[in-house]
Amino acid sequence: MKISTELISKLRARTNSGVLDCKQALEETNCDIEKAIDVLRKKGIASATKKAERTTAQGVIDAYIHPGERLGVLIEVDSETDFVARNQEFRRFVHDIAMQIAATDPAAISREDVPKEKIEAEKKIYEEQLAGSGKPAPVIEKIVQGKMEKFFSDICLLEQPFVKTPDKKVGDYLKEQIAKYGENIRVKRFIRFKLGED
Repeated sequence: MKISTELISKLRARTNSGVLDCKQALEETNCDIEKAIDVLRKKGIASATKKAERTTAQGVIDAYIHPGERLGVLIEVDSETDFVARNQEFRRFVHDIAMQIAATDPAAISREDVPKEKIEAEKKIYEEQLAGSGKPAPVIEKIVQGKMEKFFSDICLLEQPFVKTPDKKVGDYLKEQIAKYGENIRVKRFIRFKLGED
């Protein structure tokens, strides 16, 4: 099938993907540009997962101060190269994440950062809540699992719905950046300040 350069250009403009990747995605989807975008997003996120193991020695520290100056966030986001760290779009991404932290007050970056004792204590509370319900053990286990997933999406930055586009998780937004820049990007640490809090 012959793919027009105009269609390839249109897809490139919408996805920032390479010419060859765009051509292959269009071939795969019979020139359906919306389906091709989905194909490229899936490929990008899959390759982003592979890149997540690479070392990040560059990056940027950003500050977000909420209007009224009673709430602020200081964040470090690392990248593999200084080239990406100095990119204005990358800096906007970092600022978005700082704003997310200001809005949602996460306790950890990912579920791996949540202390095991806190996870166990939370799980125990849910199990005790359901203990006298008369439900069978497998049903209770499923309910507890669901409540634990909700717990993680509330307290873990990467599992929270992104405030600007709530149908997307912060972790997915991060993977999109990894795919876009072709290198590993990592939210390393943050601190949230609220006036009057210790």
